[in-house]
Amino acid sequence: MPTGPCLALPRNHRPFSQFGRQLLGKTFLTMLTSQTKAHSCLCNYQKPWRSQNDYLRQWLPRQQSYLHHLLDREAPPEDRRCIVCEQDGVYKCQDCLGEPLYCTGCCRSQHHHNPFHWISQWNGQFFEQSCLAQAGLVIHLGHDGKQCPALADRWDLFEGDEHEDQLEPEDLPFVLGPEFQPKENTMVIIDKSGVHHLEIRCCDCPNALSPDIQMFRHGFFPASFNRPKTAFTFRVLDDFLLDNLECGTSVMNYYSKLRRMTSSMFPHLVPDQYRELMRVARQWRQLKTMKWHGFGHRSDIPSTGELALFCPACPQPGINILVAGDESLDDWKYTRSFVMDGNFKAEHLHPIKPFDEVWLSDGLGFMVGKDRYKMHLAEAADMVEKSSCNNHRAVNQANAARHKLESTGIGGVACARHGCFVPHSMVDFQKGERQMNMDYALCEAARHNMEGISRAVTFYDINCQYNKHFRARVDASRFLEMTQDLTIIPGIGLWHVHGHQDSCYVRYASNFIEGIGRIDGEIMETLWAHLNLISPAARGMSSLHRQECLDYQMNDSNFCKMIRMKRTLCRKYKLAMNGITESGKAFDRLNEAAPAHLKTEWSARERRAQSSRLNDPEAMDEYEINIKKGESMSIVSIDGSARNAAPSRRSVATWISTGLAIEEAHIALLIEVRRMGKRSTETQRLDIARQRDRLQGQIDGFTQSALTHLGEGFDADDEPDDLNVDILNDLDDDLADFSKTSDAWTNSPELTVIPLPSNLGMSLREGQANDTLHNLRIHLCNKAVLFQTAVRQAKSQALKTRAWSQVTSVQQAVSLHASIYTKTRKQMMKLEPGQDQLQKFKPLLREQLKISTAVGDPNAQGQRNESLAWFWSVEVDLGGPDQSWNEEFYRVHWLRAKALRDRWKEEMTLVQLEMDWTCHYFSWRATQWGDRMRESLEKRLPGHACYSGRQSQMYSLLAQDAQAAFQDLQSIPDHIFQSRGAMGDECESLLP
Repeated sequence: MPTGPCLALPRNHRPFSQFGRQLLGKTFLTMLTSQTKAHSCLCNYQKPWRSQNDYLRQWLPRQQSYLHHLLDREAPPEDRRCIVCEQDGVYKCQDCLGEPLYCTGCCRSQHHHNPFHWISQWNGQFFEQSCLAQAGLVIHLGHDGKQCPALADRWDLFEGDEHEDQLEPEDLPFVLGPEFQPKENTMVIIDKSGVHHLEIRCCDCPNALSPDIQMFRHGFFPASFNRPKTAFTFRVLDDFLLDNLECGTSVMNYYSKLRRMTSSMFPHLVPDQYRELMRVARQWRQLKTMKWHGFGHRSDIPSTGELALFCPACPQPGINILVAGDESLDDWKYTRSFVMDGNFKAEHLHPIKPFDEVWLSDGLGFMVGKDRYKMHLAEAADMVEKSSCNNHRAVNQANAARHKLESTGIGGVACARHGCFVPHSMVDFQKGERQMNMDYALCEAARHNMEGISRAVTFYDINCQYNKHFRARVDASRFLEMTQDLTIIPGIGLWHVHGHQDSCYVRYASNFIEGIGRIDGEIMETLWAHLNLISPAARGMSSLHRQECLDYQMNDSNFCKMIRMKRTLCRKYKLAMNGITESGKAFDRLNEAAPAHLKTEWSARERRAQSSRLNDPEAMDEYEINIKKGESMSIVSIDGSARNAAPSRRSVATWISTGLAIEEAHIALLIEVRRMGKRSTETQRLDIARQRDRLQGQIDGFTQSALTHLGEGFDADDEPDDLNVDILNDLDDDLADFSKTSDAWTNSPELTVIPLPSNLGMSLREGQANDTLHNLRIHLCNKAVLFQTAVRQAKSQALKTRAWSQVTSVQQAVSLHASIYTKTRKQMMKLEPGQDQLQKFKPLLREQLKISTAVGDPNAQGQRNESLAWFWSVEVDLGGPDQSWNEEFYRVHWLRAKALRDRWKEEMTLVQLEMDWTCHYFSWRATQWGDRMRESLEKRLPGHACYSGRQSQMYSLLAQDAQAAFQDLQSIPDHIFQSRGAMGDECESLLP
């Protein structure tokens, strides 16, 4: 610890916000400011960092000493005196600080306000477990804990309302301890410290409240209401709800823990109040939820979604949005973003007694009301349409039923920017993830606090299929409601979109959707992870109990998001500042190199694409490379099948094209095995094994179908020389490593000859060559642009490493397609091609795969005598290859760089608005609770007024803290963020 005027601060120290300074006071603020300046200017001391193992090593020499003192606590002090009256001490309290000794009278009096401490009694040899009831403790309700003057023997009021536990004789121990010998007229009180037997006496005055209300006002929740024999403390109910939220603890496991805390040796003899705890916890959860949402101050009953919190940073007219006179909610800034998804881990079994259920909050939270939802499902048409995209599991398994389950999972909607569940928008799945389920969820989400908002973006894993006929389904249903003024813009999350066809990326990825900033559209996946904590326990619950648990869990998730919104938005603000700087530099580099007339044309095409995306998603293909190429292998295959005269042999061309695809996979696996070499990890070897199994299965199926198409005597192209594939790449792997690696495997399908017929049509081989050269040109141009925009512009080692990793990925694709072309041309030579074909498909040399300035910038100085390789002009119909390819790739990279820059600018605008909306939301809540406090005071309800005041203060503090943090953050100069990478932790410590 340093001495003097300088105080060492941790590396992650943050200056306090303005609100924090007000709380700490001026004196401490002065001291803290001076110490912070001293730390940043003069003090070079840093506390040595220690790992957890270092502390363990320090503790090991002390282990025996700790063990000795732990055992020494088992014995009483030598004088064994009561710490209060200094008489003979016989009881030791295990929960009081220091485990003091008491005499019987002092033990009873000292625990008058701590009746749930565990005590042990000295028997002359050791302390054995006892209880406060044995010490004569009695709990009196009313009269400040003293006995009621009018109390008679009224214990009969508490008998006969609950069942008694029936224990078998063999379950009883031979020697019963005090905890199993409760005194007469005692109640079972369950506290977070265990299960207690205590005597409770109620006030018997003429104007006294009923016994259950007296117990409730003293912090006991009775399990019954006429003659209660069991009660739960508020502490244990709160503790269980928190355990259930944070750890996913079920009622059974929690009560099992309480029984073991009560008796570690005979927990099965502790009264089993599991069912009572499950029921009372439901009642307590409902009371707390209604209290939090202000329904203790209102005479009306909650309506749909009113027992649920929502996002404070999303635009909500009338709550956190104050629109100026000339401003409209039609602006893109007020776009509501939704993410939709399903969760098949939250399944539910059929209830045992569905006819005998008591619903406490049907449709009042996040799960939708059951009656209207069932009517919608009964009328909705179950449409099964063929996917025009890839075979997505969500589409194919939409009607997959599981008869043992009432619900196969849940689906719903959350805000895409902050991850808050939308109230009354969570639905159960009866089969798979059907459109009728998600339609209902989305329509309910669009009705929550969206008055006047005319634009919404939805992210869904299969939005390319789901959104096609969404409006038609809404218009055809009596139970789906959505205003016609609301424009729905479909999107797909950035992780799921890569499982779609390539065309879906530019049509549905968030990078190309205007007005939503920078979001990935996948935040729902993180929400399911926390919700799945209670999914196993909720699987066998009753329908109503499961709904209440899910509602409570989602409400707590939104609450945690709300109180951490300040930190979330501050982090988004920092990312946006850095994103604007980096994306602006990248775009400026491309923008300076492009001619002015082309930039004008590209901007106009971009505006046309964005304005047409709703009615024609294909308009967004402007962001893709649009270069016409020669006939592909699939087109040739289709034409070849149509021209074949024999009906039984129409699929021969298709079968051959399948063989060519297997051949390409064969070459790809060869390259992968060679690249892996003999220095491979277990994960890499497992991946290679899976690829080999898959390839071998394809080869086996192809070989078996050869007999069907070509007969038994077909002439297979089985020359062993075909295995010697020339792999054109820039890798330095040793060929000996490749042969040793392949020989080490007993099943090496990459060394198997694929039985393609020797008289394979030239047209199919030409189609395969066209496909390969087209892909080769694309990857080479991507590599050229990467060198210009990433590698050469990298100013730090981290940026260079990231840039070269991108180049390596593209180079691997170049190597694959170059090798496929080499093998294809080799097979074409066996078919005796004509002179035109020889001139068109030339040998591919390794040096032709090098990227020169002629590819990246043909107009650069010194390129007058440089020319592109021959394959740049094969089947390209856009004029001269030197300009067409370069212009097309620059157009795409320019548009994408501009889109990235625009999204970051939108992100900054939205984050700044969300900061204001968050502060307005907290202020609105504080005002709402302040009004309730004044109303309660007028109605002479002091408890209601106190709670309202506390809630109002909580939201006021959240508003002040958030506003101070946002103001401090926005006052930091921009250059601090721009130089953050170079300054590292020192710059980080300046940010809130």
